[in-house]
Amino acid sequence: MKKLTRYLKSFKKQVIIGPFFKLLEAIFELIVPLVMASIIDKGIANGDKAYVLKMGGVMILLGVLGLIFALICQYSAALASQGVGTKLRNDLFRHINHLSYKEIDTIGTNSLITRITNDVNQIQLVVAMLIRLVIRAPFLVIGATVMALMIDLKLGLIFLVVAPLVSIVLYIVMSRSVPFYKVRQSKLDKVSLITRENLAGARVIRAFSKQEHEKERFHESSDEVADIAIQVGKLSAILNPATFTILNVAIIAIIWFGGFRVDNGSLTQGQIIAFVNYMTQISLALVVVANLVVIFTKGSASAARINEIFETEPSIVEGDYTGNDKTNIENNKNNENKTENQKLSEKQEKSNIFTNIIPKIQFNDVSFSYLGNEEYSLEHLTVDIQKGETIGIIGGTGSGKSTLVNLLPRFYDVTKGSILLDGIDIKQYDFNTLRKQFGIVPQRAALFSGTILENMRFAKEDASMEEIQKAARIAQAEEFIESKPEGYQTMISQGGKNLSGGQKQRLTIARALVGNPEILILDDSASALDFATDAKLRTSIQEECEEMTVFIVSQRANSIKYADKIIVLDDGLVKGIGTHEELFNSCEVYREICLSQLSEEEVRR
Repeated sequence: MKKLTRYLKSFKKQVIIGPFFKLLEAIFELIVPLVMASIIDKGIANGDKAYVLKMGGVMILLGVLGLIFALICQYSAALASQGVGTKLRNDLFRHINHLSYKEIDTIGTNSLITRITNDVNQIQLVVAMLIRLVIRAPFLVIGATVMALMIDLKLGLIFLVVAPLVSIVLYIVMSRSVPFYKVRQSKLDKVSLITRENLAGARVIRAFSKQEHEKERFHESSDEVADIAIQVGKLSAILNPATFTILNVAIIAIIWFGGFRVDNGSLTQGQIIAFVNYMTQISLALVVVANLVVIFTKGSASAARINEIFETEPSIVEGDYTGNDKTNIENNKNNENKTENQKLSEKQEKSNIFTNIIPKIQFNDVSFSYLGNEEYSLEHLTVDIQKGETIGIIGGTGSGKSTLVNLLPRFYDVTKGSILLDGIDIKQYDFNTLRKQFGIVPQRAALFSGTILENMRFAKEDASMEEIQKAARIAQAEEFIESKPEGYQTMISQGGKNLSGGQKQRLTIARALVGNPEILILDDSASALDFATDAKLRTSIQEECEEMTVFIVSQRANSIKYADKIIVLDDGLVKGIGTHEELFNSCEVYREICLSQLSEEEVRR
């Protein structure tokens, strides 16, 4: 938890003011029993009504001042706790966004959600209690004991006996409860996972009539959390009876032995009442201390989980290449004295060399395996891809198609080999420079709540309407967008639930095309389109995006049939690379795929 104390630095004023005023409130609270004793011994004993009213007014004043000081402390605690929670949540969200797919896969989305919500809320509570009660409760225990000893040293020895006994009870109960709080947080992750799966897959669950099964799953997971809470509750149930038994015995002792001292004139009746009040204050303060231990134990478990995220470094290290080559600047300076014709000639020559010799993308003996998996999901891929080529990637489920395209923008890093982009290893690029070259359409169409226009401008915020309309036209989305009453201002619900599967896919393709990326990746992103729309889409991309390098991942042979190169994958292995005609005649796997989907005549057409 110490590592998170840095967030308190921005709230130094609240951290100082809050406890200070709470301390003043506690001091006034310690004075009240003395005032009460004075009223009994002097006012009531002597029948002095004026004195009783006077000291009663003092008690009211102490109460009002205590209330004001408490409100100031509460306000400071609220400012600090909410501020710390906001900063912590923002930093945690920012750090999570810097993690690579590998780390997110390892930790789990459901766990990350629980940590950024439930665990941060727990830290907020810790900060609030730190300001409000951490100083007040111990001060009351110590202060009440000191005040009691000042009234009567012999009778005050009861307090010195009670405090250690109650502390021992607190230690025994809390030491046994602490491990359960840590387990409880991990169980909450599982509840979060099941909840998330059920909300996301509600239609599938209903389609298969699995509601009862999912209810049982949730109940089992929820019962696990409840069982832990019950075990903690059983331990905590011992706490109050045990402490109050000790404190009530102490009060009986005070009244018993105090009675004898009143008889012999060593103490007054008011002082005995003060003793009882101080013992009551101690009992209440110790209950608060017990609750603080619980809160700080939960907070410690939450802090450890949050720090685990902060200590997790992304396995993919960002390069520093931004595409601004200094040698080009120097060459431009040297060329200042050359004629325009010489410059034009050299520029054309360099362009031809770059285009014809240096491929846009090079896979050099690339192999990849996911974390914890000894088998490769992709093995020994070597291929050169020129600018403007269309690359089809085909294979069965789990053959490594999506893995291949996920390596290009460095969502994952290759295990072996290298990938070059414009002759430079992609590991040397900074993420912004690298990923700005890609327009990516994932398998699962992901849209965000907002208007269609806002979603279309996701990659390029300043995109003009002309660019957006062009992208929609290429993606075959223009017709259905304009058919809606509000057109591009049509609101999209969370996840695009108010759109059909095909409409969502067309919008995600259009979004990827906005800004005219150099490389377009379509990861099985036309699966919900009918064959006619799919054909129009491919034709439109070919005609309108001639300079764009396009990767089409598909299980439809017809979708990749006219690609410049086709990569055939089977269980991670490269079974063939070539054109449709070449592979149909030479690659058995590709031939089987084609014949399972197309007639012999369609294959050769």
